[in-house]
Amino acid sequence: MEALQLLLLAILPALAIVAGLKDLTSMKIPNWISGLLILGFYPTALLLGLAPMALAIHTGVAAAALLIGMGLFALHLLGGGDVKLMASTCLWLGVPGSGVFVLTTAVIGGLFCLALLFARVWLQPYVANRSGWVARLMEPKGHIPYGVAIAAGALVAYPASPLMVAFLAG
Repeated sequence: MEALQLLLLAILPALAIVAGLKDLTSMKIPNWISGLLILGFYPTALLLGLAPMALAIHTGVAAAALLIGMGLFALHLLGGGDVKLMASTCLWLGVPGSGVFVLTTAVIGGLFCLALLFARVWLQPYVANRSGWVARLMEPKGHIPYGVAIAAGALVAYPASPLMVAFLAG
């Protein structure tokens, strides 16, 4: 039983890492990642014994994150894949983990953005006339792959989630 719990608990970190890498290398977060996060949450939560009210709260937090994210998408501050990844991650993290997640993602995202902007200025002579994902990442006015910060925020916040707390207590 514990092996199955560990396997299910590995869904969020594994998919967060895949999402961060996909966004870094392609500037896209595939829908299947958010879909698998949603599909994997409920069996994991039920197996770990989360109460129905806790499941409802997790679902509400994810819905709120999706609504806020839709507003940020409308303002062109986040991409659609970023919004879906954040909402499906908040589903796993609940109230306590989502607070840590949002704060950590914002800090890491800001630092990553600054580092990337500096790299785009200073490394431009070295990546000019190159092809591939690194050249695309270094385009002077290119997009910022915020999925990297979302993935890092998810990994940092996951230990604070009710799922991990329930696993460690059991």
